[in-house]
Amino acid sequence: MHLLLLRTIIRQNDSRHLLPYNKPIVLNNRNHNSMLGELTKQEIQNILLSQVLGRLACCDGKQPYVVPVTFTYDGEYIYGQTNEGTKLTILRKNPSVCFEVDVMTDMMNWRSVVVLGKFEELKDEEEKTARNILFGRIFSLMTSNTIHKHEHEVVTELDKRAPRFVMYRIKIKEISGRFEKQS
Repeated sequence: MHLLLLRTIIRQNDSRHLLPYNKPIVLNNRNHNSMLGELTKQEIQNILLSQVLGRLACCDGKQPYVVPVTFTYDGEYIYGQTNEGTKLTILRKNPSVCFEVDVMTDMMNWRSVVVLGKFEELKDEEEKTARNILFGRIFSLMTSNTIHKHEHEVVTELDKRAPRFVMYRIKIKEISGRFEKQS
């Protein structure tokens, strides 16, 4: 029986028997043993530093909006880039966000980090610094080892009609991590 289904059944039957979220629990099934628990601070850091695709959730006050985003983490902030559109309009009106990133081997072996934070649109030097941090991390994932960054620098002015990219960061207010591991 899948863990989420098990929790739903328990909650529906008797709310006094909710499974604790703050301690690892072991679920026994005929086919497997599974442990659910909280990630340590170091495990959370490792996930944020090793991944580049997450999900950003925002809300306009009426409807939540979730989108996948490319990101990087520098130990203090989560950095990303976007352009004008629905997401940016919502973020400018309501900068409270939820960010999630996960590493999943299968349905019974996963780790997830959830960040509650504040969207900050960056300008001038902060924007340049953020772009360097983001592209410094993701550039190597976009190209092969035979292509060198210095061979692809922009040396002319960009087309004024091109979309304007906005650099942002998420100031972290709260962070948590969970895992499930089948033994």
